[in-house]
Amino acid sequence: MKRIFLPAILFIIFSCNNSNQQDEEKKSETDIDAATNFLNASLKGNFNEASTYMLQDSTNTGYLFYTERAYKTIPADDKRELKEASLHFFEPTLRPNDSTTILIFSNSYKNDKDTLRIVKQQGKWFVDLKYLFTHDSDTLFNKIDTIHH
Repeated sequence: MKRIFLPAILFIIFSCNNSNQQDEEKKSETDIDAATNFLNASLKGNFNEASTYMLQDSTNTGYLFYTERAYKTIPADDKRELKEASLHFFEPTLRPNDSTTILIFSNSYKNDKDTLRIVKQQGKWFVDLKYLFTHDSDTLFNKIDTIHH
């Protein structure tokens, strides 16, 4: 029994350490990397991966869970189109300070513009979904000085 138990424990420990290394490698070095990585993972329906590029708090986790549930209801043809879609980033990109970027994006399938905030914490960039769900839809196109923080 001990012979089976010990290898199983070593496998679990190694898997956890390896997972932490992979999560650390997935952190983005630039604001655009964070947005691209997060959005591509989301378009492909890989919300576990998307969460590694997201600012970790309960509100963001809730929004990602909501998005994942909505994604599951999308017809298979639409999911295929989303997985194959490319991203487009528009100007203006707003950088209110050196640790926050707000950018406008769309994907080639839906072509609907939306706005995303990316924040820098401890030297890494993360997507803040709260902004996506709470800002005015045309904030950057109308009055940049009305952006909510």
